Amino acid sequence: MTSRRVAITGLGIVSPYGGGVDAFFGHLLAGRSAVRFLQTEDKPRPLAMPFVNCHDFDANVALGKPLAGMMERFAHLGVSAAFDAWQDAGLERQAAEPALRNDWACIWGTALGGILAFEKGYRDMWQNGRERLSPLSVIFGMNNAVNAHLSIQLGLGGISMSHTVACASSTVAIGEAFRRVRDGEATVAITGGSDATQAYGVAKAWEAMRLVAPGNTETAYMACRPFSADRAGLVLGEGGAAMVLEDWDHAVSRGARIHAEIVGYGASCDRSHLVRPEADGQARALRAALADARMDIAEVGYVNAHGTATVEGDPVEVSALRQVFGDRAAALAVSATKSMHGHLLGAAGAIEALATVLALREQAIPPTAHLQGRLDPACEGVDHVFEGRDGMPLKAAVSNSFAFGGSNAVLAFRAVPTH
Repeated sequence: MTSRRVAITGLGIVSPYGGGVDAFFGHLLAGRSAVRFLQTEDKPRPLAMPFVNCHDFDANVALGKPLAGMMERFAHLGVSAAFDAWQDAGLERQAAEPALRNDWACIWGTALGGILAFEKGYRDMWQNGRERLSPLSVIFGMNNAVNAHLSIQLGLGGISMSHTVACASSTVAIGEAFRRVRDGEATVAITGGSDATQAYGVAKAWEAMRLVAPGNTETAYMACRPFSADRAGLVLGEGGAAMVLEDWDHAVSRGARIHAEIVGYGASCDRSHLVRPEADGQARALRAALADARMDIAEVGYVNAHGTATVEGDPVEVSALRQVFGDRAAALAVSATKSMHGHLLGAAGAIEALATVLALREQAIPPTAHLQGRLDPACEGVDHVFEGRDGMPLKAAVSNSFAFGGSNAVLAFRAVPTH
């Protein structure tokens, strides 16, 4: 089987900060939280919780009204991020010779898909008394809406598919796209993830599990505190992130900028519990990613942790890192960027993979916000990043995603030498 190097030539994002990937990483490096207090007018019970919204994102502006009108929120976020990544890669929307893209792929991740379309349908029928729904409801609600639109808009004739693996959805999507490019099945793949989590039923369901952090107008910005002794749960968010993966030789031949190299992907299942994580299962995914990358633990300079700020989950992840990295763990820089951009569910892995790639490209490590002076002794044993670090000689990094159902996925990346 053909084994090829895989370059990351395009990055795109729709984030709560607005702006592009450089602005996003700048906010992370500075430790700025995008969490705000959300209060809706939903009846009979409004939502009132810390949340992360992409307030400045206008789908009609980003995509044009005709295309935007064929999608709902999660697809708006995903397609827009992917278009930005495509442009960043220096690729044209449509090929002069379409046959050249017959093996170009689109593999996307989402946990919720078009759930807002279904929620709107329920409201229209049961609250507002409508007897018929929009004929577009099905295409709004399908989980493969993003990859379907992208394959059409970009003329991609290869595989078009979506992955739904709870909070590991987009990490799995990126990993599977990586494998297809590496193994010679695709020359180029657009991949990533998006989710719109402000569905009333979704928010209330997470709240019912007692996993959502409390907060008010004054305290919401620091509601998500991974690894902190006083952590109180996760904060839901929305957004989309995308990257273009490309056969290395193809990228070099067309003079593309290479942000980093994706070199490994590992996955496992805890096989023990639906919602309680297990360190051994996470460690297997980490080891699998490192083995796939042929990477020694000494090469890894940074881990973007899954770090959701749940009482049970954070110590388990640190335990897994200590299992895998052994004595090296104490010097391993670890941070959880969910503390700033929130938990994007199916899009979490994509936005965190993008942050990891930028850390390698910029040789800088973003912090876990709100952690200084609060570290839980149960989470000790790694080098927690309390403040952003510049000028770091990073060679390699990994990004973790650990989902309900015990599904674990890890991506490994290498920096591109500047000399």
